[in-house]
Amino acid sequence: MPAEQEMDLAPESATGIGIPAKSDGALATETLHYDNARVLSALCANDLGLLKVLDDKLGIKVTSREGWVKLEGEPAKVAQGRRFFEQLDQARQNGVAIRKHEFMYALRSVAEASEAASPNLTSLASVKIQTSAKRAPVIAKTAGQLEYLRNIGSNDVVFGVGPAGTGKTYLAMSSALAALRKEEVARIILTRPAVEAGEALGFLPGDLQEKIFPYLRPLYDALHTLLDPEELQKYMDRRMVEIAPLAYMRGRTLDHAFIVLDEAQNTTTEQMFMFLTRMGQGSKCVVTGDRTQIDLPSNKRSGLVEAIQALKDVPGIGFTYFEESDVVRHELVQSIIRAYRNHRYGEASAGLPDERGKRKN
Repeated sequence: MPAEQEMDLAPESATGIGIPAKSDGALATETLHYDNARVLSALCANDLGLLKVLDDKLGIKVTSREGWVKLEGEPAKVAQGRRFFEQLDQARQNGVAIRKHEFMYALRSVAEASEAASPNLTSLASVKIQTSAKRAPVIAKTAGQLEYLRNIGSNDVVFGVGPAGTGKTYLAMSSALAALRKEEVARIILTRPAVEAGEALGFLPGDLQEKIFPYLRPLYDALHTLLDPEELQKYMDRRMVEIAPLAYMRGRTLDHAFIVLDEAQNTTTEQMFMFLTRMGQGSKCVVTGDRTQIDLPSNKRSGLVEAIQALKDVPGIGFTYFEESDVVRHELVQSIIRAYRNHRYGEASAGLPDERGKRKN
């Protein structure tokens, strides 16, 4: 960077001012200033200890005092550090709350030089899903999630397939609530298969509805995170949001509805075909599932697997395949998924498991 050039981290709000890098032989120094320590803390997920992660990942010395941070190291590495803080600050201005996940996502995109291939943290905020006037908008946290949201916006049928913790159901339900709020649909229907709908349910206490409720509870939990209790109760009372087991879908025609089928890997081929043919006029459908967690008997083929194979070339149907890097739960979940996959199927390069969890040749 030329000595007389001033770097502006945030031209709109002027929260950050960069002091040009000074080169000392093979090393460079660059200091970034912010209005106050609170702004810098917000960029570091309110945990300045994360700067040590930045230090280790990029191989630069990071020093912070009050409202400034100094980067020292090889010129190329210092430039990466500057781009990292630019990305965080731009994302913050676009309404992204910087937490540890966002901090690490931005760091990976800079350290792995993957910005050309994957959207940076700022780009993730380009699609915002407003589920309630009382809640902050839902924003994608990974490149896979952003692709998924765009897929839902542009296709009437979307399959979200991938490991646990990637936000498949949460984002589908967020999109459904946003569509309902904008009156693009008249109702939302959320459904799941009850895998043990035979003898095992008979041992559970209560009537049929109480026996089925445990299978549907995750959908209720997700709704509670997206809506205030009063809003959710209003939708439920007016039958604008319906939660039902998949078996209840047979014989229905679902017009002007946003339909979400969760845990689709546990549908049989007959159930999946029945479900997909329920769509009526003005409806949209999202199917989510994980091919590695099929609980069907060994003599039953997953309807999700067949649907992916049968519908892959049908116009108007979109597919998003999530990866381990899209997991947004606790950071250990990614490591757990990777460790189990390698234990069961060998290294990642050996390929994904098939519909029965067997390693592909």
